[in-house]
Amino acid sequence: MADKRISDLNAATALTGTEKLPLVQGTETKRATVNDIKNYLIATELTASAGQTVDLATYTDAFIIHLIWSGANGTATYTLPSAAANANRLIRFITDSTFTTNTRVDLTPAAGENLDGSTNAYQVNKSYEGIAIWSDGVEWFIIQKKA
Repeated sequence: MADKRISDLNAATALTGTEKLPLVQGTETKRATVNDIKNYLIATELTASAGQTVDLATYTDAFIIHLIWSGANGTATYTLPSAAANANRLIRFITDSTFTTNTRVDLTPAAGENLDGSTNAYQVNKSYEGIAIWSDGVEWFIIQKKA
């Protein structure tokens, strides 16, 4: 392509998300996709409702999860992905104005795992609340929260 003028190049096409981008980490060249990078910039929106159960293991690429409440008061249970399968992963949860003290999402560790040293759920139940968790490959740690 060095012998073509810019005006002679093919027209650009839309990104599909699967394009590979090279990354150098230490002495090793790795690759990421446009989707990998997008997931760090664009929140995954999840609508919570009373009685709902969600396994967050299916959201393998989510970095920021924007929680939106819909419907009557109550509690939704969101099970965290396995800490063992997600070493060094960081997940941020944020809520919007749809949450109240009567609408809750329980962030529950996977069976046999802990969140901040406990098998108990962390309860998200405020407007504009935020929590960041990180896995060391054994358990999840709350590394930041805003309420």
